[in-house]
Amino acid sequence: MTRSVVQPGPRNLITDIDGIAVGQVHDARVKTGVSLVLPDWRMVAGVDVAGGGPGTRETEALDPDRLVEEVDAIVLSGGSSYGLDAAGGVAGWLGARGRGFQLGASPVVSPIVPGAILFDLTNGGDKVWGEMPPYHALGRAACEAVSKEVRLGKAGAGFGARAGQLEGGMGSVSAVTERGLQVGALMAVNAFGSAVIPGTDSFWAAPYELAGEFGGRGWPSSLPPVSSLDPLAGSKADTGAGGNTTIGVIATNARLTQAECRRVAQMAQDGMARALRPVHAPVDGDTLFVLASGKYELGEEARALALSALGGLAADCVARAIARGVYEAGKAA
Repeated sequence: MTRSVVQPGPRNLITDIDGIAVGQVHDARVKTGVSLVLPDWRMVAGVDVAGGGPGTRETEALDPDRLVEEVDAIVLSGGSSYGLDAAGGVAGWLGARGRGFQLGASPVVSPIVPGAILFDLTNGGDKVWGEMPPYHALGRAACEAVSKEVRLGKAGAGFGARAGQLEGGMGSVSAVTERGLQVGALMAVNAFGSAVIPGTDSFWAAPYELAGEFGGRGWPSSLPPVSSLDPLAGSKADTGAGGNTTIGVIATNARLTQAECRRVAQMAQDGMARALRPVHAPVDGDTLFVLASGKYELGEEARALALSALGGLAADCVARAIARGVYEAGKAA
């Protein structure tokens, strides 16, 4: 048997990564919520957007040719376009505490807070908020709720989520190698596609599971060729553009450039394909951010190989976190 070289961290959460904390809040009446990844210091970041109906904030600022390489926080929110205001609440909270990008001798900092949203406007919650949607306040509240503990399932940005025909929610996992490389993922799963194999309760992500984190169900005893299955089996009946979306944050303790963060984010999108079928559809807004704390040196020799391994780990974590989020949401249903 091949010896295991990767294990979950002590919490099996994204907060196993050095310098990473998470704040999550929800409004049960509105049936929505916000999740915040707040690093202890400004971190290099990248992003990849693969869905056909995304809703994002400040993703252009994360291109490698832009002025600012580091971010102060990343926000995931329900609420569709209204939810983008959650990042404004986080930016205000950070700015009031002097946390942000400072240009020259200006006494005022500018917090860099990218974000992405999912669509939960038709889930039955009370969305009659007039001119005052709750997301700015929820963003501030998420800052006050920051912790190393992460509630899974029906929590934060995933509180009002659905995953295909199942309950969606928040999932998080981590992976630590023998040499000390850390990778973690936090995913809000509101996918159009199905996280389980049609006609079973087995997750598509089953081969990537560690320590029974999403029930240890494994594969079905018999499975026809996947290509023979209906590609839309188990997906949502509602195909409204932008009405779905899986969004998330990957964190690592590796020292990466902004371009390398983007490459890891691109590779990690494969984790969505391992966990959801179909994925990256015209009706999804799938978006992944990467944060790099800079505490672990990949080294310059064979760096491309080390980066490839890191991207593979990130994709595995994304797949695991998606399945875990749906599993935990189902337990709460």
